[in-house]
Amino acid sequence: MVNDTKAKKPEMSFSRVQVNINLDTDSDSESESNTPRTPADEGREFFLGQRSVGEHPIRVYELRLDPDGGPNKQRSYTRLPPAYLPYILRISLDAGTPASKNGVFRTNFPLDGGQFERDMFADRKLPVDFSKPIQVDLPISHAGAFVFWVEYDGELPDQRIKGREGYFNVDPIIRVPARSPILSRDSKSLLPFEGGAKILPEYVNLPLDGIAMLTVISKWMGPISQWRKHFQEASERGYTMLHWTPLQVRGASDSPYSLKDQMNYDLRVFDTPVEPLVATSRIEDTLRVAKEEYGLLSLTDVVLNHTAYDSEWLVHHPEAGYSPFNTPHLTPALELDDAIIELSASLQGNEIPARVTSQKDIDTLMAALEDHLKTKELWQFYVLDVQEETAAILSALSSNSIVPWNGEDIKDKSARAIADIVRSSGVIRSLGALSSRYCVHVDGDVAAGIMKAAFEHDTNDDQMLAECWQQVVGVLNVPLYAEWTEDTRIALDSIRNRVKYLRLDSNGPKLGEISKDSPLVEPYFTRLPGFESNPSLYAVANNGWIWNANPLVNFALPPSKAYLRREVIAWADCVKLRYGSGPSDNPQLWKQMASYVTSLAKTFEGFRMDNCHSTPLHVGTALLDAARKVNPDLYICAELFTGSEETDLLFVRKLGINSLVREAGNAWDPKELSRIMYRYGLGKPIGSMDEACTTSLQELAPPFGTGPTRPCTVTRLLGSIPHAIVYDLTHDNESYLDKFTAEHALSVAGLVTFGYCAVASVKGFDDLYPKLLNLVQEKRLYEITGLDEGSGIGRAKRILNGLRREMILGGYEESHVFQDGDYITIHRVHPQTQKGYLVVVHTAFTKRAKERGWVKPIELNRTRAKFICGFAIDFLSYEAPRETDTIRGLPSRLVDLAGVPVIQKSSSGSRVCSIVVPEFFPPGSIMIFEVEAEQADPALDTFCADADTAAAVFSTLNLVDLNVILYRADAEERDATDGEFGVYEVPGSGRLTYCGLEGWMGPLQAIMATNDLGHPLCENLRQGTWALDYIIERLFYQIDKFPDLVAPAQWLQERFERIKGNLPPYLRPKFFAIAIYTAYRAARSASLEQCSEFVITGHEFTQNLALCAVQMHGTVQSASLDPSEATPSLAAGLPHFSTGWARCWGRDVFISLRGLFLTTGNYEGARRHILAFASTLKHGLIPNLLDSVRNPRYNSRDSPWWMLQNIQDYVNMAPNGISILSETVRRRFPTDDSWVAWDDPRAYAYTSTLAEIIQEILQRHSSGISFREHNAGPNLDMQMKDAGFNIDIYVDWETGFIFGGNEYNCGTWMDKMGESEKAGTKGVPGTPRDGAPVEIVGLVKSTLRWLDGLARKGKFPFEGVIASVDGSDKLVTYGEWNDLIQRSFEHHFYVPLDPMDDSKHAVDTKLVNRRGIYKDVYGSGPGREWSDYQFRPNFPIAMTVAPELFDEAHALQALQLADQFLRGPLGMRTLDPSDMQYHPYYDNSNDSDDKAVAKGRNYHNGPEWGWPLGYFLRAYLHFDTRFGAGKNDPLQTLHYLHQTLLEPRHYIQSDPWAGLPELTNEDGAYCKDSCNTQAWSASTLLDVLEEVRKFS
Repeated sequence: MVNDTKAKKPEMSFSRVQVNINLDTDSDSESESNTPRTPADEGREFFLGQRSVGEHPIRVYELRLDPDGGPNKQRSYTRLPPAYLPYILRISLDAGTPASKNGVFRTNFPLDGGQFERDMFADRKLPVDFSKPIQVDLPISHAGAFVFWVEYDGELPDQRIKGREGYFNVDPIIRVPARSPILSRDSKSLLPFEGGAKILPEYVNLPLDGIAMLTVISKWMGPISQWRKHFQEASERGYTMLHWTPLQVRGASDSPYSLKDQMNYDLRVFDTPVEPLVATSRIEDTLRVAKEEYGLLSLTDVVLNHTAYDSEWLVHHPEAGYSPFNTPHLTPALELDDAIIELSASLQGNEIPARVTSQKDIDTLMAALEDHLKTKELWQFYVLDVQEETAAILSALSSNSIVPWNGEDIKDKSARAIADIVRSSGVIRSLGALSSRYCVHVDGDVAAGIMKAAFEHDTNDDQMLAECWQQVVGVLNVPLYAEWTEDTRIALDSIRNRVKYLRLDSNGPKLGEISKDSPLVEPYFTRLPGFESNPSLYAVANNGWIWNANPLVNFALPPSKAYLRREVIAWADCVKLRYGSGPSDNPQLWKQMASYVTSLAKTFEGFRMDNCHSTPLHVGTALLDAARKVNPDLYICAELFTGSEETDLLFVRKLGINSLVREAGNAWDPKELSRIMYRYGLGKPIGSMDEACTTSLQELAPPFGTGPTRPCTVTRLLGSIPHAIVYDLTHDNESYLDKFTAEHALSVAGLVTFGYCAVASVKGFDDLYPKLLNLVQEKRLYEITGLDEGSGIGRAKRILNGLRREMILGGYEESHVFQDGDYITIHRVHPQTQKGYLVVVHTAFTKRAKERGWVKPIELNRTRAKFICGFAIDFLSYEAPRETDTIRGLPSRLVDLAGVPVIQKSSSGSRVCSIVVPEFFPPGSIMIFEVEAEQADPALDTFCADADTAAAVFSTLNLVDLNVILYRADAEERDATDGEFGVYEVPGSGRLTYCGLEGWMGPLQAIMATNDLGHPLCENLRQGTWALDYIIERLFYQIDKFPDLVAPAQWLQERFERIKGNLPPYLRPKFFAIAIYTAYRAARSASLEQCSEFVITGHEFTQNLALCAVQMHGTVQSASLDPSEATPSLAAGLPHFSTGWARCWGRDVFISLRGLFLTTGNYEGARRHILAFASTLKHGLIPNLLDSVRNPRYNSRDSPWWMLQNIQDYVNMAPNGISILSETVRRRFPTDDSWVAWDDPRAYAYTSTLAEIIQEILQRHSSGISFREHNAGPNLDMQMKDAGFNIDIYVDWETGFIFGGNEYNCGTWMDKMGESEKAGTKGVPGTPRDGAPVEIVGLVKSTLRWLDGLARKGKFPFEGVIASVDGSDKLVTYGEWNDLIQRSFEHHFYVPLDPMDDSKHAVDTKLVNRRGIYKDVYGSGPGREWSDYQFRPNFPIAMTVAPELFDEAHALQALQLADQFLRGPLGMRTLDPSDMQYHPYYDNSNDSDDKAVAKGRNYHNGPEWGWPLGYFLRAYLHFDTRFGAGKNDPLQTLHYLHQTLLEPRHYIQSDPWAGLPELTNEDGAYCKDSCNTQAWSASTLLDVLEEVRKFS
């Protein structure tokens, strides 16, 4: 029995250190006046305060969220730098995305100051602005692990959605004493007495990558009075941190990781007895000496999972462990453990062997154990007791205590069938609980109800029912017995394997005689004092680990049977701690461990989380939070054995782990070792461009709403991988002599120290210990070897660690890892100066002759190299002398290699330095060179990234100049340059999309973001300067036509000349990217600055769409708005509609002009196109194909109406827009419509005002139009039948609708002509749409309404048209015509939902396919009346331009149907999928005999076209906000529209053509025959966004 004094002592010691958080209560916080200032308070004060003189720009790190408010998988974890000065984490979200719908950003970072609490969240309401990007600026001021998410409204009423969580971890600030250089001015290594790496009085900030940690085992260091010698040795070897295994009181096993008293240090480290409080003070003072005098920070292991089995406090708090008392399913596991101990104690004097010497002994022992287990009848924990079940049902039946059965019908079913139903019904209690023998049962009253239901006819025979229930129980028990049998088999197999390892295997401990004190295998339970009287309470489970176990599952809790099946590799000296789900489950344990970690956090700069993967996440999170309150800059590292990078990331994010342990010793060959170094130690590849090309200068608005505006640099975040601390060897792994060769240690040391990551080692690695030392059994002390002979590789480590420290502090973050056979080189440089070091390593994974082997010379282009040092290791013996008191390494000699000359030579016209590996360079050797790029230009990156000069140069260009700079598809460029230039082709990658900067940015965007220097473009740049020459030459070639290009061409030329100069080829991609990116941003900004306020202040999507106007509007020689000279014109789409007759289409121009020109502010461009097309008016039509006004073709019925709509838009949107109506237009054709050449004297012989041209269009249509196309026949159109050239258009004065066309032509935008002779469709349109198409009706109505309004105000010189009505000519005013259409429309176009209403409308019931829609056409030709009823996306056009035509309820219903059946991801299906003609895949090369699709005849019969989407959304906006869900809350509609725009928004951001496609196949699938970017696809979405801006 333990006396009271001993029992109370642990509790007293635990309360000695105050815990700053209360883990078990919700106590009131201190009043604000008593709360100390926190780092978050200081950060707030910084941003509220005034700017200081010389203040650097604030760093802003921008993290973009997905539309649903969560980070994508790549960005789910972000690692941020230390907050040496407060900076900003900017969370940005595109406007109008789902997450912005009443969105709230939440984070547990204390944004408003105060103390961090894991479960306290700060909120920021997201602004509701559909025209500007949403940004939340978080002021970051201290280290830690934080979570965030966005909450927003869902689609259902009162639904709130929590977006995916994101995590950001802020690195701690680590400060260490500065040191003097390790090399002399002439690059010789300096020893300590020579002043090399001397500790200096000032301190420096040490990045995590600068950590060089050495693991030491305190019990091998001798008394604390001797520790200075160890500090000196570690410091002289260049380490910056010591990793201390736990210094607390150890348990009986003497393992540093089996702690008996977590709150007190082990007093055995002191020379003389001291009190615990004094011991704490002495330890703290000693560690302070290590830091201040030797530059060594201190990190210790934190052990949270278990405590020593002899911990005194455990006796008084057995609830801190897992026992059958609190975890009942462990009961049979304890009985099994008892059985093993019983058998082990009974072997003496028995015929069963007590010592294992052979496999036969194991077999004998296992047979004995199996027999012994049978006597324990453990099956009783699994099964139902047949006798008890019989008694229970009889009792229930006799007392009529019956629960009626309400499950599946079991009447007259067999016992097996009933058992199956009962098993699945959930009525069996404690199934699988294993908590006691026969705990599994069915309540008697329930069993009685079951049997009554099964035997309705024999319900009075209680005995019969009980016997039948016995049969059911027997069936129920069958799988339970099988489960017990299988569990027993697994347990016996596990025990057999463990016995073999412990007692027989050569690599095992070969334990001796089996006894009660040394049982067959390690006991799974510690039996505390009190066990004999209460074994259930005082038997607590030991900790351990399981092969390939899920680290997120606690194997001590059900349903795990790991203890029963003996799957745990147990640590018999450690009791697993039971924290429960929170402090309330085990208050004393939580308080105790919180005191433990906070006391350590006050003393140590860092923690290593021991057994981290088995630490419950909520435990680790809470206790580390407590530790960080004491030490906000606590550094945390951990080794995880999860087997999954995704699970690793979960621990990193939740716990705020700063570094994950990675082991170079896990590499099995040179290739794998180089992979490890590349993956975890590369830093960035040499020539990286991400920082220069993803950072921009901006102005930072005050993050708290008040305070000064500050300049800032914004860097876009792309997500992080966990930071690594790479060990050459850990303290618990085999030595290199055991795993590979002893020589290999030096080579690995050379590689690891050149990694841009934290690094770590163990003293036994540096001193070349031959074997892994046993932490428990080893009693000897370290030998202090310093840097002397016999110090292993210590002297080499000094230079390596010294150089690495200087490289990390100096920002040498770029490197190149190269492996060639057994050789690995790492070349590390500074990104600006290109100075650095090169290490050459000859690995020694296997024992080989002491020869260098075959290796190619190492050649560095345009680089100087100078030998610094080299080492080889010579072993005198591979066995260390065994001494009783001192641990010694292998007898060895570190050999200094002679200097290696560097040969300068020329290769392929370039200067190269060649390093020839010397003859004596045996496996394990390393050599180090100082390297520097020849004639390095440290200012080149600044020069190439000079945004100010770029802005000045590019801002002088007009939009047409910028078209040349930014865009130009291949055909455009060849046309404009007489074939001299086309797009650049990158070998191995293909042709760029554009000749201009946008073409280069396609591949460069991805290259820059990920530093993908292996991309074919980068290789092309390394191989030569062709790309640079191309860019300059194409610009200078066009200066005659575009003289303003001189300045940007010179700007680029100046930079390219310096890049082409003496720059090493491997750096060309970087500086090329910087120059191109800088020029691109300047050109893009210059374009946007010439746009409207709507564009300039809009979000990125708006600006990307607006730039399509620059993309499409340019000058080529073969297409113009003037037949006599080349003028800028609008291309319909790229690359197919870019030049010649195919470039400029009347319909396309005027569908595109509103969005691309009017909303963007290019009114002059719009005016020129309007006047140019107006000049071509002939027959009352404008050309479908302009063909430079030389050979226009008049075969489109809708084009003039699109022009009139655009003129209306121009008048309403342009400054003084109405003045255009009085502008004079020279007419291309004579008044009699005769065809004349453009240079014929009769051409341009008279003029009209634009108002007169408008009137002419209306009058000609009113009078009727009938003509045959000029030059009709194969020379004009080789596909068309003869009748197709006949154009007939007229007004039906009963309805006011304009009719036209025939079955052989197609006069609207759905203009695909059949071309297949094989299918018999040549000359047969796919969609003739003759009659009155719905969009033309709407456009006519819009024009009439507008002109009527102008005429009434006296702003238009005409009032109507002369028409022949009922056989006589009369004046029909615009208002009368308008009203006629208004009266006629719903009756003729609406298809009612209820067939009973058909009689009220012009509907042929038998032709209706879908109801509640508007017809696509009214009055299709004979035999094609059915085509009137096709559901197509044309009616929203009419809704947009003439919404007054539509009944509001009908309109909204039709739009909802269109949303359901026609809308695709990027456009609108051109036909209802339920239509028999629906064929959604367009293939113009289809040469089948299928009439529907041959030669792409289905162009408009299913494929999804982009431009109608804009009209659909505008119509939806109008009707839904007036009559639908948005009537009371317009935000509902706006959010819906923006959700629809998500796919186009993403597409234009990511597609190399930087536009939206002409069309896609079904559900947005790529269509190879589509234009990659189409003018009207972008234009109509700009129209939507402009409407939204006005609306909001």
